[in-house]
Amino acid sequence: MKRTKGHPFEKWANWIVLLLVAVILFALVKLAYYTPVAAKKAPVSLALHYIPYYAWRSIIRMFLAYILSIVFSLIYGYAAARSKVAEKIMLPILDVLQSVPILSFLPVIVLSLTAFIPVGVAVEIASVLLIFTSQAWNLTFSWYQSMTTIPKELREASKIFTLNSWLQFKKLELPFGFVSLIWNSIMSWAGGWFFLIAAEIFTVGQKQFQLVGLGSYLQEAASQGNLVALFTGVGVLIVIIILLDQFIWRPLLAWAQKFNLEMVSSTDNEATSWFYPVLRQSSFILKFEKNILTPIVGVLDKFFNKMASGKKVQPIVEEDTKLNLKTYIVIGSIFLLFLLFGAQRMVAYLSHISLHNYLRILESAGATLLRVFVSLAISLLWTIPVGVLIGSNKRAATVLQPLVQIAASVPATALFPILVFYLLSIPFGLNIAAIVLMVLGTQWYLLFNVIAGVVTIPQDLRYTASLMRLKKWNYWKTLILPALFPFIITGAITASGGAWNASVIAEYVSFHGKNYSTVGLGSLIAESTGNGDYAMLLASTLTMIIIVTLINRFGWRRLYAIAKEKYKME
Repeated sequence: MKRTKGHPFEKWANWIVLLLVAVILFALVKLAYYTPVAAKKAPVSLALHYIPYYAWRSIIRMFLAYILSIVFSLIYGYAAARSKVAEKIMLPILDVLQSVPILSFLPVIVLSLTAFIPVGVAVEIASVLLIFTSQAWNLTFSWYQSMTTIPKELREASKIFTLNSWLQFKKLELPFGFVSLIWNSIMSWAGGWFFLIAAEIFTVGQKQFQLVGLGSYLQEAASQGNLVALFTGVGVLIVIIILLDQFIWRPLLAWAQKFNLEMVSSTDNEATSWFYPVLRQSSFILKFEKNILTPIVGVLDKFFNKMASGKKVQPIVEEDTKLNLKTYIVIGSIFLLFLLFGAQRMVAYLSHISLHNYLRILESAGATLLRVFVSLAISLLWTIPVGVLIGSNKRAATVLQPLVQIAASVPATALFPILVFYLLSIPFGLNIAAIVLMVLGTQWYLLFNVIAGVVTIPQDLRYTASLMRLKKWNYWKTLILPALFPFIITGAITASGGAWNASVIAEYVSFHGKNYSTVGLGSLIAESTGNGDYAMLLASTLTMIIIVTLINRFGWRRLYAIAKEKYKME
């Protein structure tokens, strides 16, 4: 594959963005350090009749975070895919953002926000922000991957029909990525439920911030060892997940079948939903579509068509547009001065950390890196075959899809302390428990992306493979694995980030008033947060960000480029 000459910014993009994020995190630390604030701890009752109210509060936070995630993903992914110049700036930013362990900096963000807004509002915003970070990255990567793998002939057809940018988005790009977006939305909600406890109860130093919600209820039940309340709360969560699956996700998947790219039709692997026909025949839905949805779409069409009128659809820009040199110099100089000033203050702040502690950070980073690789390898071993089974077999999907959604959504963090308690008696028990939780925080990103990839394989390619009588391994090698490769890489990028984030709660556990920890960067971050040691917290977090950025830049990003060039469906 011939390598094209990169833009001059590409070489330095990751490091400039990394330095900028480091300076911003340092500014947040300093702001939090000098912001005296009383802890905000809402009382949580374990009485069972409070569970519906707590569940409703958590669902509202999840929904708000999901809306923000969808809007962010569509705008960010579209901008990155439509311009090569923007891509070289925006993808490094995304790499760095998904590598920031928000679990470590959530309390810092809360304390920083209290400098401007009331504590109660700050805690609610920070909670929604944490859920947003567990939902947004996989959606963004998925949407970007869909945008960059649209077959060339479809792009050319849109030009022949002279579709403007809005119609191209509405008629081609959004339909092409819709199936993948739905499956990643399911994963996003699962990720949000996984981090729900951390989003509703967190500690910095001696201050504990707590919101009422299903996550804080489960944490309180686990802390008190109240198994009745704990399993009742988990049972309510499972009911919510089943209701979402039956009344939202399955109808959406059934409706999205019409967007599959294929020359022939088949019912072998179609998503089914008993509720979808009910919706289609409902007079309420028909009136809603006629009186509300259609007028809204018409207004949007009119607005965006007017914006795009007289403009040709812009091709993907290969080279940077030439701006005024003086503008570059002025903006660049101001930006550079800001970075250098912030970097100088940050280095001075971090210089107070002893050499022993820096060696401890490196040792911890190595331990966590090993656990991340092990958890990713375990996840890949089972998610690919199971994902292919669910995506290609209607009967298996009917049985396994709800079970997978329930398993992915149950917050393992609620049951994890109990698992640790029983594993402590065996050799390396805490290490085993940490890997188990990291696998639980990793595998679902891969599984849902594999399912989305299988569903989008054109049926005519399956028929062609059958006519060629390919044996099982040749069938996988010729069709399944090449078709899934872009989806596996997309899932692996977000799964890797999820594993690093999960390490913060996997390597440091509190149960019945006692703390249990193993050597690892996540453990060091959690310990620094609990002790209010901002310098160690910043140093540990920056180490994690640097490692994840390096892996993304020199590992996943190169594999992503291969997937985009070699394994397009065309």
